[in-house]
Amino acid sequence: MNPLLEVDDLSIAFGTHTVVSGVSFAIEAGECLAIVGESGSGKSVTARSLLGLAGVGARVEARIARFDDTAILDASPRRLRSLRGRDIGLVSQGALVALDPLRPIGREVADALRLHTQLTASQRAERAIELLAEAGLPEPELRAAQRPDELSGGMRQRAVIASAVALRPRLLIADEPTTALDTTVQARILELLESLRAQGTAILLISHDLAVVSRIASRIAVMQGGKIVEAGTTEDVLGSPRHPYTRSLIAAIPAHQPRGSLLGSVRAAATPTPQPAAGEPVLIAQDLSLRFGSRLAVDEVSFRLARGTTLGVVGESGSGKTTLARLALALAHPDSGEVELLGSPWSALSERERRPRRSRIGAIYQDALSSFDPRLTVGQILADALSVGRTRRAGTEVEELLDQVGLAPGLARRRPRLLSGGQQQRVAIARAIAPRPDILVCDEPVSSLDVLVQAQVLDLLDELQRAHGLSYLFISHDLGVVRHMSDSVLVMRRGRVVESGATEEVFSDPHHDYTRELIAAAPRLV
Repeated sequence: MNPLLEVDDLSIAFGTHTVVSGVSFAIEAGECLAIVGESGSGKSVTARSLLGLAGVGARVEARIARFDDTAILDASPRRLRSLRGRDIGLVSQGALVALDPLRPIGREVADALRLHTQLTASQRAERAIELLAEAGLPEPELRAAQRPDELSGGMRQRAVIASAVALRPRLLIADEPTTALDTTVQARILELLESLRAQGTAILLISHDLAVVSRIASRIAVMQGGKIVEAGTTEDVLGSPRHPYTRSLIAAIPAHQPRGSLLGSVRAAATPTPQPAAGEPVLIAQDLSLRFGSRLAVDEVSFRLARGTTLGVVGESGSGKTTLARLALALAHPDSGEVELLGSPWSALSERERRPRRSRIGAIYQDALSSFDPRLTVGQILADALSVGRTRRAGTEVEELLDQVGLAPGLARRRPRLLSGGQQQRVAIARAIAPRPDILVCDEPVSSLDVLVQAQVLDLLDELQRAHGLSYLFISHDLGVVRHMSDSVLVMRRGRVVESGATEEVFSDPHHDYTRELIAAAPRLV
């Protein structure tokens, strides 16, 4: 039987720069092939080239690039448009910015139904709500009427997935489909993908999460530098990796590894230094509550963050984690309760009074690209952060910052939108540490990074904490990352803290049913 998708000797170049070379693979109906590799290795552009979306100026060549009976590279734009959505679905890597900010979610999801079916408007609206429910979105009727800016990052991610699977395409290209999703929703999305496979859908999965890959993929191709360096069954590649690069990917997974140890598996640099003893509280939240309309987003939440320690915050999408971060940063004002920063009032002050101390608390945001001024280059963004807004002229300190987060100095001249998702996230981290803050509020700081870069960033954050006594409020859906990084943890659900304590105690002996559910749902490398 012929494969549904066949690619042989695929090459992609932009000008004189070749980004993909000699890539070959095939996928049959009902099969899942996962492509894994570091950011910039060519995974996403390989997948997008199959839809004619490699990018402006891309030169795509292949001995064979065939979907069913269509030669993709010879197909007309009209033929490619007819395939997209109906026969080939795409979950884009940039899910957080992939939705039209002016349209309700329900209309966005129903678009494919409008273009490719004879359903009436009311039938499309009803089906969109069903699709949102399938993707695990709570209160789908309410969410269908909301715009993207009214949803959390995880909710937007699920809306994109609902749109991609609306027509039950024969091939689904899923580029980081579970990025930014908490473990319970991630489990539900994986169940949806598995059900699609069982119905005959072929899946091309792009993911940096090897635990997710191990659960759903039947075969794995490992990409490095635009080439496939190892391929085989999931069991063989993850259980008995042959290539040193594959082994380094597996070794860099943070779960159950001691802090400061990941870089040792990636580069020969790190000798962990002694961590300073936890000091006085640098950030105190007391009985914080905040309501949006009829919804209580944060409900009487309290915590104390000590100098030189990390407080992890976990919970499902929409549980109030990001709202809590905004309250800590004084970017939102609580309806009741207060925040103290470095022993002095913080949330109770006016912004004019807070401004001189703004540099003492920094932030790394989940959606890195949207947090940048699109008019500025990377160098100008970092120079602005280093000088606390006094200059945008890049100097040697900018190159040092880029090196710290694993980026080449030449990227200082580029604009963030021209970088990969992982590179954008590393620029966001460099910007956050530039003014040497006392506290960093980290909202999904490594969610879009492959495991090697994630390892580098986590160890970098740990090294900075050890050297400077930094304190982190660390929000993540990845329980392995939270367990690796945190001294203590808060578990949030529906705006409330349902469990808190020392990290190992919470993970080893959870008391609340919801905490046990989160831990049980976390994917594991098998």
